[in-house]
Amino acid sequence: MSDVKRSDVFEQVKSVLVELFELNPDDVTADANLYQDLDLDSIDAVDLVVHLQNETGQKIKPEEFKAVRTVDDVVDAVVTLLQQA
Repeated sequence: MSDVKRSDVFEQVKSVLVELFELNPDDVTADANLYQDLDLDSIDAVDLVVHLQNETGQKIKPEEFKAVRTVDDVVDAVVTLLQQA
């Protein structure tokens, strides 16, 4: 699945964030910080990882997600996972 489109992944990640955390879709931008801008906490981050694992069918290693700070970082992580699939 090397033809993964970042725009498609972004839309999927955005809809997950809106759905799981009841965020305003307008607040979920590529450069939005998960913790400062979207007010997520570490428990929310775990929920997000679990949801993304279910969506992608791929295991996300905790160390791969430690560097994630923005919505765009999440998109990068998902794209990488899908390309490894």
